Amino acid sequence: MKKLTAVIFGVMLAGTALAAPRDHQFANIDGGTLEMADWAGQPVLVVNTASQCGFTGQYAGLQELYDTYRDQGLVVFAVPSDDFNQELGSAEEVKEFCEMNYGLDMPMADITRVKGRKAHPFYKEVRAETGFSPRWNFNKVLVAPDGSIAETWGARTEPMSSEVTDAVDRLLDHTAGG
Repeated sequence: MKKLTAVIFGVMLAGTALAAPRDHQFANIDGGTLEMADWAGQPVLVVNTASQCGFTGQYAGLQELYDTYRDQGLVVFAVPSDDFNQELGSAEEVKEFCEMNYGLDMPMADITRVKGRKAHPFYKEVRAETGFSPRWNFNKVLVAPDGSIAETWGARTEPMSSEVTDAVDRLLDHTAGG
């Protein structure tokens, strides 16, 4: 009976922990904070970004993905990070760079740690639950409307790739009751 209780408790804990990414807040690049809980019930693609990376051109795809799906409920959330030594020196520089070069209007965090002991708690929880941790810039974490981690992708997966858009479509269909 002890073993069965432990298994049930472990399953309950796992279900609770999977919803945990919704409980986080990030410093907003515009000042103040962004609460992931404000996006409860919506899929959220969280992407660690950098302005001086070989993958920086993916900002265009992230904005296209956001433009394509935002009216259906998708949030694309950029999390600039200098963990790979490829980000500009300040949030103001990042914001200006992204607006001028890519016309970004998606939610963006301030420069944030995404790996290691000092990683933002969101990334620590994603790693604890899935084993996924950003290995480079432009790694993607798709959070389902219920707060669970639906998918993760590395930097080489383009934002408008069928892998990403198919996963987003499935979540939006599910959210709409499809």
